[in-house]
Amino acid sequence: MTHGRPRGRAYARGRVAVLVVCLGAPILLHRFGALELSKPAWAIGVCRGTSPFVLDCSAERNPVLTAHDVKDVRAAFVADPFMVHESDQYFMFFEVMDATTGKAVIGLAASATGSVWEYRRTVLAEPFTLSYPYVFKWDGAYYMLPETHQANAVRLYRATAFPDTWSFVGNLVTGRPLNDPSIVRVDDQWWLFAGEHDDTLRLFHADDLTGPWIEHPKSPVISGDPTLARPGGRLLLFEGRLFRMAQRDRPNYGSQVRVFEVTVLSASDYRETELPESPILRGTGRGWNKAGMHHVDFQQTDEHRWLACVDGYRWVRTLRLRWPFPTRR
Repeated sequence: MTHGRPRGRAYARGRVAVLVVCLGAPILLHRFGALELSKPAWAIGVCRGTSPFVLDCSAERNPVLTAHDVKDVRAAFVADPFMVHESDQYFMFFEVMDATTGKAVIGLAASATGSVWEYRRTVLAEPFTLSYPYVFKWDGAYYMLPETHQANAVRLYRATAFPDTWSFVGNLVTGRPLNDPSIVRVDDQWWLFAGEHDDTLRLFHADDLTGPWIEHPKSPVISGDPTLARPGGRLLLFEGRLFRMAQRDRPNYGSQVRVFEVTVLSASDYRETELPESPILRGTGRGWNKAGMHHVDFQQTDEHRWLACVDGYRWVRTLRLRWPFPTRR
């Protein structure tokens, strides 16, 4: 009993010291650049609606795919989903950011209903980052036009054994680091929309899929506007009209998906107008897509119903220690 009080004081002093260290360590680490407070956690969800421009994501058990579902690489996040319906099954292709290499690859998931998805495997990887795997069918074959801006080209791939095996076909555009290339065929002509940085939209056209591709005389059709320039998903031909999805990158990257009807598309002219329903996707303020959404792809399931795959993100706190500490000058 005679030693109880000294032990109690030492214990109390120890608790205070621990508290000071716990409170002071984050400040010191942040001061020396060794603390990363937060990062965006991208995930993939699905939405349904009676129109492609009025979508409800709340009825589904979202997100349907996250980085934790990826088994063959250590994934940091998943994003940019595109899907097709083949042989009574949905196949979804999407960006998988490999946390080990720091480069993104293309992953594949499958679903019988469009609501519950099973991750399969990585289907395409290159020495440079791949994202935005725009998959489409033409002349009985499946093609993929992923973002390959680190290769300074827009590269086309063809499925040699769909959906798992893809081979390089050729470059459609070279000499430019273009983002999110989006392709559509209208009136026997191919059209290619591609972003440059986050504020410029370039337009190309060709008679044949493999080219030669010619830049439109009015390209860039959008310049200096990060709120509507960068593509945000599949170009949609619906009821004889063409619609372009655009991601809003201000005030934050990937905050909304806006939709524009292309009203004039010819070899000499281009015009578009925003729909009253726009934006069709945005951050919800809670959950997996709390902070923003920047991508959508559509499938019409019957005459009055639509299925869409989307992505969204929230900010998560994370601690990263770097050694040696960076030197401040």
